[in-house]
Amino acid sequence: MKQLIQTIEKMKPHFEKISNNPYLRAIRDGFISLIPVILFSSFFLLAAYVPNAFGFHWDTSIETILMKAYNGSMGILGLLMAATVTKSLTETFNNKLPKTNQINPTSTMIAAFIGFVIIGVDAIEGGFSSDFMGTKGLLTAFVVGFIVPNVYRFCVKNNITVKMPEEVPGNISQTFKDLIPITLATVFFWLFDLGFRHLAGTGFSEKIIELFQPIFSAADGYLGLALIFGAMAFFWFVGIHGPSIVEPAVAAIYITNVEANLQLYQSGEHAPRILSQGIQYFVATLGGTGATLILTFMFAFLAKSKQMKTIGRASAIPVLFGVNEPILFGAPVVLNPIFFIPFVTAPILNVWIFKFFVDTLGMDGFIYNLPWTTPGPIGLILGTGFAGLAVLLVILLLIVDFLIYFPFFKAYDNELVAKETLEEVKAEPIFTEEPPIAEQVTTGLMEEGGQKNVLVLCANGATSSMLANAIKKGAKARAIDIESTAMAYGQHKDLINEFDLIVLAPQMASMFKELEEDVKNYKTKAVSTSGAEYVALAKAPNQAVDFVFKNLI
Repeated sequence: MKQLIQTIEKMKPHFEKISNNPYLRAIRDGFISLIPVILFSSFFLLAAYVPNAFGFHWDTSIETILMKAYNGSMGILGLLMAATVTKSLTETFNNKLPKTNQINPTSTMIAAFIGFVIIGVDAIEGGFSSDFMGTKGLLTAFVVGFIVPNVYRFCVKNNITVKMPEEVPGNISQTFKDLIPITLATVFFWLFDLGFRHLAGTGFSEKIIELFQPIFSAADGYLGLALIFGAMAFFWFVGIHGPSIVEPAVAAIYITNVEANLQLYQSGEHAPRILSQGIQYFVATLGGTGATLILTFMFAFLAKSKQMKTIGRASAIPVLFGVNEPILFGAPVVLNPIFFIPFVTAPILNVWIFKFFVDTLGMDGFIYNLPWTTPGPIGLILGTGFAGLAVLLVILLLIVDFLIYFPFFKAYDNELVAKETLEEVKAEPIFTEEPPIAEQVTTGLMEEGGQKNVLVLCANGATSSMLANAIKKGAKARAIDIESTAMAYGQHKDLINEFDLIVLAPQMASMFKELEEDVKNYKTKAVSTSGAEYVALAKAPNQAVDFVFKNLI
């Protein structure tokens, strides 16, 4: 098994290359940007239809009012996605272009809006049909989001632009600079739409969904689910944020399936679609990737090893809310040969059991999108509309996960107990803290630039908040003027110059070279951390502050 793990680890650079693919990242960043829209709209769905599970139904007029907010947000998700994917890919291209000759992100987003409406939306008398402006238009949004930035990049790199005299103000000059690329993009989509409708007899959005339907169906099967969620766990085990690689490929299916399930549920029919964000957040990754909720409580209450007990109890609350980096890097579980089999197997069995409940026992699939930080058991019950079998399913999943993990947990526990006994120590430290930096160094740095601003980045802003909060706490205790905040990777692009230091969480280590490119034209410094170091710093505010100043010197 150790030899297998070493072989997998040697393949890590290839996995990182996939993770860094600009088009996959554009989809991921596009979805991250729209999470507030998805969650906002879901609140109105919950208000409108959760009471149905308890026999209460709103008057039709009230339901219409509640659904107006939903339709005005989720109803144009495809249109919004075209813009956010375009913006992300534009920023990636700009990182490789001279700072004096950049693509205008605002202009590309406008071009994306136009392109999406031209090829993805059907015209009707008095306006446009909304059928494909929402979740049904996501695949079209990706196509538009990929094409528009490439048209602009071609024009910018080859100086295909309307050149204005130097005396013309910059904002007006930029307008004319964008004229040719936006014209080319618009004409391309216009001609494409004319040709496509002539040959296919229908619009692009409708046809692409039809073509991809077999893939959607296959993804909902036992093999498809195993590949998707097994791959997520596998990549995480290697130390790469699995959803960053897998989720962009299935994101459109996630949202489309929940929308389809909701419509079936509203009409009183069975909601059978399996693949969704809900199944990822609350079934496959019950307690975080690897389905580690039960493992954490095993560490906390069943382990004989003092080290495992400490890690388990410190990780219990974060893991309950889906933040399992403390146990992944603290145990460690990542790249630990003992846990490879259960870490990959538990998510697969969980989704298979869920599918059995939906296909065979008649339980509804997920009909609501909920924040991923909702405690797993609650998210499963609420997301399926308080399905009668959901409580039983939660209990069964926890039992199955316990049985899968227990023999491997026991083996690791025995190994650590033997080690602790042999070394006659309470627990082997995860991270050896260095002595605090001399106060005069800290004081000198503060006097140089006043307040220091620190940004911590992870995949979605949750893991990063652990270290950001520790830095805040340590700075407050020592009366040092440090402001620390957490964000998801990608949200920092327009804010780099506002920070003195940007810290990258370990699961995003593959993005460090790009981050270094992002900050090289600013006074901002960038640093990455190892898993064990990150967990230790997040639990030691004083050392977290020292870590900041070590990297600012």
